Amino acid sequence: MSAIFNFQSLVAVILLLICSCTYIRSMVPSLFDKRLGKVGFQGIFWKCARIGERKSPYVAFCCVFMAISILFWS
Repeated sequence: MSAIFNFQSLVAVILLLICSCTYIRSMVPSLFDKRLGKVGFQGIFWKCARIGERKSPYVAFCCVFMAISILFWS
């Protein structure tokens, strides 16, 4: 089953995207600021990085909760 039709997989993919974009932006900030625009398809990665930076306690809580739910309730 693809991640689009399974809600738990969809949330896991979104959390991984947010965490990955935030990590890449922390290592190479010029990649997101200059090369990727803030609009269009490439803007999704910039927006995910901003969500990870600004909402980091909430994202961390969601990652821990998702890990627990995958380990014990899947």
